Amino acid sequence: MTVQIAHLYALGCMALIFFQIALIAGAPWGRITQGGRHEGALPLSGRAIAAVSIPVLAGQGLAILSAAGFPGLGWPLWTGWTAFGVAVVSTILNGITPSAPERRLWFPVTLILSALAGYVMVMAAWQENRFWAWQGV
Repeated sequence: MTVQIAHLYALGCMALIFFQIALIAGAPWGRITQGGRHEGALPLSGRAIAAVSIPVLAGQGLAILSAAGFPGLGWPLWTGWTAFGVAVVSTILNGITPSAPERRLWFPVTLILSALAGYVMVMAAWQENRFWAWQGV
């Protein structure tokens, strides 16, 4: 079941990547992202932030897949814990954003993604007999 949960997490990351691509392309969703400071399309600086988010999200998805044992990845376990940490920080930031529409949409989404990543990481650490331990320590 851990592999399926990791796949769901990676699918969520992929959906967020497509959202970021839409923002870069000029989708008028400024009020539901980046604090909701912009009505309509994001300015160039906001689009740059969306572009930086893409490799971060891809790395998170791959790190969680690797932690679940996806063939061919074999990343150190700490990368999965880092991805989980980034997901939790994202959840907190989406929970405290001043934009009510952003909070209503993204807080539940990021909370679910954090829970999925957390489940995978706890199961991966348990399976490795290193519960709460870092790879190589």
